[in-house]
Amino acid sequence: GSSKNGRESHSKRLGLKKFGGQAVKAGNILVRQRGTVHNPGLNVGMGRDHTLYALVDGTVTFCKKAENKSFVSVIPFEN
Repeated sequence: GSSKNGRESHSKRLGLKKFGGQAVKAGNILVRQRGTVHNPGLNVGMGRDHTLYALVDGTVTFCKKAENKSFVSVIPFEN
């Protein structure tokens, strides 16, 4: 009975790690997700596990495009 029910997978800490308007460094993780909830936009790379990360130093922006797709981009700082 109850001795067979004791498995609990630990939480995977998914979700947004940085938010719109935040400054990030290249390599910073922006979103951890399962599947492409958010798509990589400008200056954003996607890892094997769909993690989105910044490719340049800059400011994070989120934008909703057609078909309700969300894109995450990084706008480089103006030097």
